[in-house]
This record gives sequence, structure tokens and C-alpha cells, in this order.
Amino acid sequence: MHPNPVYRTKGENENLDYAAKRAFGTLAMNGEDHPLLAHIPFVIEGEHVWFHLVRSNRIVRALTTPLAASIAVLGPDSYISPDWYGAEDQVPTWNYIAVHLRGTVELRPQSELHDLLNRQSAFFERQLTQKTPWTPDKMSEGVMERMMRSIVPCRMALERVDGTWKLNQNKPDVVRLRAADNVAESGIGTEVRALADQMRNP
Repeated sequence: MHPNPVYRTKGENENLDYAAKRAFGTLAMNGEDHPLLAHIPFVIEGEHVWFHLVRSNRIVRALTTPLAASIAVLGPDSYISPDWYGAEDQVPTWNYIAVHLRGTVELRPQSELHDLLNRQSAFFERQLTQKTPWTPDKMSEGVMERMMRSIVPCRMALERVDGTWKLNQNKPDVVRLRAADNVAESGIGTEVRALADQMRNP
């Protein structure tokens, strides 16, 4: 997380809500010789983050006991050119939104997997308003059960939520808004229009 407190004014609820809506991140934990990473969709329910991993993932093999872990949830980001501020003596930077979820991850009983997958797919299908939601009953008999043999359910007990919303809040409004307009037109980075919207109203 960026140490400047001007970028860390969002409360835990706002950060958690952002992560819950984004619902995709990078799971990280310590391995024997290097960090272990996995890119996961997830659902946040109360004080827990639920997700699944492929059984062959090294993280699954490491989870013989519950382990400390983080999930980094990244939002829109972009390079910021000094020219975009319309002010003297500026330097290049990068604007972004990032939320970190920290806690303890454990494997869950395989009997919980089917319900977890139903909850995950229902969460994402609800966002596709132009179609009838997909449900598992559309699958041929036995197919989902066979596919589930290769994945395992996991749960993180949330212990800490932090967020950095680096959106030029350290600049005068007119300068920040000028940079936001240029971000929206630049096409550099990811989801730049969403980042520009956040910069306009940090």
C-alpha cells in the first residue's frame, strides 16, 4: 500500500465493497522457496472470502494447515504524464486503485464445493442483465460432478482490509481534473475511463 495518507482515506467498508464488486484478484502466500500466486474469482460473504483452486495448484498442496495469505484486488490504472497537469515542475507517476484483503486461508470440505460454485456463478450471472442467468441444471447429468473432481473449495477468514486510491488527490482540483480528462483520452493502462471517473470524484 502507498504510505501517503492522502491516498488512503477510504474506510474499510468502502474498500471491502470495492473488492466485493470487483470479485477478482491475486492470491499470494509464502512458499518454501518463493511466493505462491493464483489469480482467482471470489465472493465475499460476511467475514469470509470464498473461492476455489485447481487441485494441482501448489497452494493447495501447501494448505495442509491454514496459512496466512493476501488477495490483491486491482482496479483501473494508468500512467500519468506531467504534461497533462498543465502546471510546472511536475513528474511522471502512475494512478491506480488497489485493495488488499488479508487473512487465513484454509481448504474446505469437498462437500461444500457444489454450493460454492452455485453462489459464485449466480453472483456473476446477475451482472449480465441482457441474458437469462446460466444455472448448473443446464449441464448434462454427471458432467459437473466430473469437472469438480479437479478443483477444491477454499475460504479466507478476513483479518484486515487496506486500500490505496491514488487519484492525484495531492493536486489542486483544477490540475487533477485536467489530468483526468487526459487519462480518459489516452488509452494507456487498463480501464482508463473508469480511472478518469474516479479521479474526477476521488
